[in-house]
Amino acid sequence: MKFFKKNHHLKTYDPNHQKPVLKTSICTGEQVAGFKDLQTGKIDEIMLIRSPADLAEFRELYGITEEIYKEY
Repeated sequence: MKFFKKNHHLKTYDPNHQKPVLKTSICTGEQVAGFKDLQTGKIDEIMLIRSPADLAEFRELYGITEEIYKEY
């Protein structure tokens, strides 16, 4: 029995004001995908990345084709 459905609608972000990033912990290696505001430098965390499949899902949800940079 499933209680929650995955929402697979294409979401948007403003590439003129935001860029996709992977915020990575140096100690644990944990990665969180999100968007960095180019003016303020603030990162909005969107989802935890545990596997390459999670990263592929993040790319698909937001239509990201360019390289995603890592920030430590």
